Amino acid sequence: MDPEMAALAGTAGTTLVTLLTTEAWQRAREAMSSWWRRAEPERADAISAELEVTRADLLAAQAGGDVDSRTELSAEWQGRIRRFLVTHPEEAEALRTLISELGPHAPADLSVTQHATASGHARVYQAGRDQNIQQR
Repeated sequence: MDPEMAALAGTAGTTLVTLLTTEAWQRAREAMSSWWRRAEPERADAISAELEVTRADLLAAQAGGDVDSRTELSAEWQGRIRRFLVTHPEEAEALRTLISELGPHAPADLSVTQHATASGHARVYQAGRDQNIQQR
């Protein structure tokens, strides 16, 4: 799979799982099920049910303070979407459109927690998003 398609699957999986804990979760579930239905109609209901299970798992993990579940569930959906795109590359553009439509519903205030320890002459560079370092 080319890197662009892999990146698309990554973005889609992360966006989808992020939206499952927002008020837009039903819209995200319906949009993803509809997208899947075009190429694999027999699996669309199962995908919708799997998204419900993912949401329940994620909400339970958050309630229990499990911070790793979101990453794990995102990776799981990234893999599913990537495998779908391998089989149905013609659906990539529709997925791009779907993600751009759902993107504004993603929470803008996602928090990032980072921990680092440096000693001696070490430097630590951390970023929750883009980072530009210019040393002189």
